Amino acid sequence: MENKSTPTVAVLTVSDRSARGERPDAGGPAVVDAVTYYLGWQVLDPVIVPDDINTIMQTLHRLAADGADLIFTTGGTGFSPRDVTPEATRKVIEREAPGLVEAVRAASMKITPHAMLSRAVAGILRQTLIINLPGNPKAGREALEVLAPVLPHAISTLRGDSGAEQAHRKPPTHIV
Repeated sequence: MENKSTPTVAVLTVSDRSARGERPDAGGPAVVDAVTYYLGWQVLDPVIVPDDINTIMQTLHRLAADGADLIFTTGGTGFSPRDVTPEATRKVIEREAPGLVEAVRAASMKITPHAMLSRAVAGILRQTLIINLPGNPKAGREALEVLAPVLPHAISTLRGDSGAEQAHRKPPTHIV
């Protein structure tokens, strides 16, 4: 199986106000900058949609079908009645990857107790990894700092790269 060398990353901002042009999107550009800084990966043109479960689901399906290896959503993970990003994500993913958002919440708890209010989820749609990030630009950058060390291996594994499994195994220290 031949694989692309650099993963294709998409950023989806979920915000009613930004989608209507009432407020500039700050979360999406912060995630794009963090992906570039921590991973050196290029990001497709960011997409902004309103807090609408069907629109979010359709956009996630489209981005995955268009070849995104990794989709970060930003926004819509809080307690507001319009915050439906986790629900939309759960409806499109085939398998959850809870450890990713658990790690982000654990690290974020060291910064603010509000991190426990995050309802973010992560999971896999075919060969695309989808991760919900907070809409706050600072929190999005902090989340990428936590996730960056494992994302190359995660994407390599999803792609079925032959060396992916070997990458996390320690060589034997002795032969029995």
